[in-house]
Amino acid sequence: MDNSTNIVLSRLTAEERAMDVVATNIANASTPGFRGQRMMFSDWLVRAGNGETLSFAQDRATYRDNAPGPLSHTCNPLDLALGSDGYFSVTTPHGSRLTRAGHFELDATGNLVDEQGNGLQDSSGQNIHLTPADTVLTVAGDGTLSSENGRIARIGVVKPQDPLLMQAEGGRLFNSSSPTEQIATPKIIQGAIENSNVQPALELTRMMNQLREFEFNSQFLQGEAERQQGAIDKITQKRN
Repeated sequence: MDNSTNIVLSRLTAEERAMDVVATNIANASTPGFRGQRMMFSDWLVRAGNGETLSFAQDRATYRDNAPGPLSHTCNPLDLALGSDGYFSVTTPHGSRLTRAGHFELDATGNLVDEQGNGLQDSSGQNIHLTPADTVLTVAGDGTLSSENGRIARIGVVKPQDPLLMQAEGGRLFNSSSPTEQIATPKIIQGAIENSNVQPALELTRMMNQLREFEFNSQFLQGEAERQQGAIDKITQKRN
C-alpha cells in the first residue's frame, strides 16, 4: 500500500469507531441517567523516507460527557434524582455498581431495588429494607429515608476517587476500579428522574456528518485501488 492509502485507512477506522459511539448514544437517548460518550482523536505524525511528514488519524480515547441530564418530575416517592455530582450504589450479582438511574421500587421482600432488581445501598454499603408498615416515604436532600414510623436509613451517594477508572456496563451501571467515598452533602431530589444527557437531534447530525466523511474516504480509497489496478494492467500488457 502507498502512503495515501494507509492514511485514508486510518481515517476510515477512526470514523467507523466514532459512528459506533454515536449509535450507542442514540440508542440510549431515553435511558435514565445515561451519560453520552465522545471520541478524542489526534494526528499521528510520521516522517517518511523522502522527508515528507505523514498525518495519520489516531483514536486516542473515549470520554464520558458528565453534563447532567434534564429532570422529569414523576411525583413517585421512590423516583430519585441527583442534583449534584455522585452516584447511587446498588448491589448486583457481580458486586457493587454505580448508577444515576434513579427509578427504584420495592420487591416482594421489601428491599428497595432498581429496575433490574439490584438493591439500593445505604451510606454504610448495606441494602435498604422496608417493612410493610412503612407506607408514607420521604427522602430528604441529604439522603435520609423516613416513613411515618421514623428514620429508616440514609441513602448512599458516592463518588469514585478517580472517575477515569469507571467502566460502563450497559446503559445504566458503572463499575469503578477506583475506591469510592461517600458525598457528605448530596442533593437528592425525591419524585424525579434524571434523563439521559444525550440530545438526539445533535447526535443524528454528528452521525450524518461522520457518514459523509466515511463515504468520501471510501470513494477515495476505491478510486485509488482502481488507479493502481489500471497501472498494473498497463504494465502487464506491455510485458505481454
